[in-house]
Amino acid sequence: MKRSEVILMVLQVPIDFVLLVLAGISAYYLRFTDWAIELRPVVFELSLVEFSEIIFVVGILWVLIFAIFGLYSANQNRKLARDLMRVFLACSVGLGIIALYVMFALQQFDSRFLVAAGFVFAIVYVSIGRILMRGLKGLLYRFGIGLRRVVVIGSEEVTTSIAETLHKRKELGYSVVATYEKFNNSLAKELKGLKLNEIILTNPGADRRETLGLLHFCNQHHIVFKYSADLFATYSANMVVTALAGVPVVELKRTTLDGWGRVLKRIFDIVMSLVVIIITSPIMLLSALIILIETGRPIIYKNERVGLRGRKFFTLKFRSMFQKDSTGSQFGKEGQKAEIQEKELIKKQGSKKGPIYKIKDDPRVTKFGRFIRATSIDELPQFFNVLAGSMSIVGPRPHQPREVEIYEEEYRHVFTLKPGITGLAQISGRSDLEFEDEMKLDVFYIEKWNLFLDIIIFVKTPFILFKKRKVL
Repeated sequence: MKRSEVILMVLQVPIDFVLLVLAGISAYYLRFTDWAIELRPVVFELSLVEFSEIIFVVGILWVLIFAIFGLYSANQNRKLARDLMRVFLACSVGLGIIALYVMFALQQFDSRFLVAAGFVFAIVYVSIGRILMRGLKGLLYRFGIGLRRVVVIGSEEVTTSIAETLHKRKELGYSVVATYEKFNNSLAKELKGLKLNEIILTNPGADRRETLGLLHFCNQHHIVFKYSADLFATYSANMVVTALAGVPVVELKRTTLDGWGRVLKRIFDIVMSLVVIIITSPIMLLSALIILIETGRPIIYKNERVGLRGRKFFTLKFRSMFQKDSTGSQFGKEGQKAEIQEKELIKKQGSKKGPIYKIKDDPRVTKFGRFIRATSIDELPQFFNVLAGSMSIVGPRPHQPREVEIYEEEYRHVFTLKPGITGLAQISGRSDLEFEDEMKLDVFYIEKWNLFLDIIIFVKTPFILFKKRKVL
């Protein structure tokens, strides 16, 4: 999902809330018009300030009801008529809740007019707001802002139909970069340079190898994959069916983490990382002081890793090795020499198979370094990575570029999400898992993500990470 779509989706919440508050205020002023007073005199004393406090609470309640009715979902292709129907139904449920409250609370003021008028104004205002938001989005698309770059692959008439429709109707939010008849290795090289957001496969004659090859290409390069609904049923994870230019298409999502999931996960990361930093700050300050006394500066070791969409970044850790043995650009030429020595150590004392290395009885680790590694205190500075947005609290394990270079291509799927301080692999075996098992756990997490799973992993992590273990 493009960032512009996420921003508009998030903005819809405060816009709806403001419109609901305005609906309540409009109902209040309408109650004191000559027409309404002649209809029925006002027999209650309720100032606008007091009524506004009530409106604020009701507004929050109704926004929650809107969310339950799916009015803030990430599906941008949903028709306006369906949205407006959901607005009416959600407002009706909100009205029912308020009516029950008024009945059981035995309100002394004449609130029925305010409730009924507020209900009508809410439907009108929110509906107008939705229409204007659709219009704004369509206007941005017409000016080429926020369009998703898409390629359509297929040899049937439906390919031409979809491409022409998307080209003519910019309000749908697509920019058709090109159309092709078939997907193959030579086309894959060409597609890499097009900076695509989506690929739509509409070729019913495509064989299984071609379709799965295209799916693998999309996963590897973080491109949304969609196909005609009658194409195949051999791959069924995280399906979303929508109508596009009158043709039913199915999107295979790499992960359930999209739209509001991304927003909730980021909020969770920021809040919990701040909590952990505050709670563990005495431990971090003491660790920094001991490292400074034991071996001097630098205290923080910056290790290059590969993150979301294959972007490189530096993880922050307390230095647990002697300076002369520390690798990386942070240590200049000495770091390059240390990297050569590390490769020799891996050959002699490596204890893991596959791209990920682990050195048994590592002579480069300091005495205090062994302790902070055993208790994972060395990883506490990574919560600052989380605050900066390069990492998440829960996610796939981050790996070094030289490890990633020798991955099998099928495992590039792990770059769909930000790497995490902890994850299924970490709580299932820490660094003792074999590479294949670790990758399977990371892929499972990506495909089955939900916030509750993040919370479970986060709660279980301290019992694993701070449990003393033998450091190789």
